[in-house]
This record gives sequence, structure tokens and C-alpha cells, in this order.
Amino acid sequence: MAKKRTFELEIANSLHLTDGDWTELNKLKRAFEDGGKTALAKAVEQLGDDPIRYVNVMAAFFLEMIREKLKDSLADADADDVRELIQKLETPAIRPRICH
Repeated sequence: MAKKRTFELEIANSLHLTDGDWTELNKLKRAFEDGGKTALAKAVEQLGDDPIRYVNVMAAFFLEMIREKLKDSLADADADDVRELIQKLETPAIRPRICH
């Protein structure tokens, strides 16, 4: 019988995680346990389709590295890039309908 793989990445910080983030973390864990590194890599790649969730989930494992990468990216950005990013983050994805 094959030995079951154990997902051993330690969560460094979970304070910022949403229920959806926890769902993705569990998917990563299952992918590794069921299919090893190859399945984990594929699951991480699929997670990358949602950049904000990707950053939240990766920050749970690699908080300092993600923090430094974000700082470096912002340092390299010009004012227009920062304004565009702020505008995207402030714009709701779904606008509520107003009923009269």
C-alpha cells in the first residue's frame, strides 16, 4: 500500500483569510495529498486565475515574502499605476440593484 502524502506547509498567518481562502487552502492540501507536487503545482496555477485570492492564500504560507514582493512592486510603480490599482480595488465587482 502506498504511503499517504502529508501536506506539511505551515500557515504563518491566518488572520486575513476568508472562508473562500480556507476553501482554496484545503483544495491545495487535497491536491498535494492525492497527486503530489505535480497536482499541487497545477492547483496553485489554477488559483492564479484569481490574483487577489492567490495573494491572500500565498500570504498565509509566505507572509514576509509576499509583503516584500508587494512593497517592491509598489516602489517600481508610477503614480498612474497606483491610481489605477486603487480605482480597481475600490470598484465593486457587482453593483447592487436599487429597487424603488
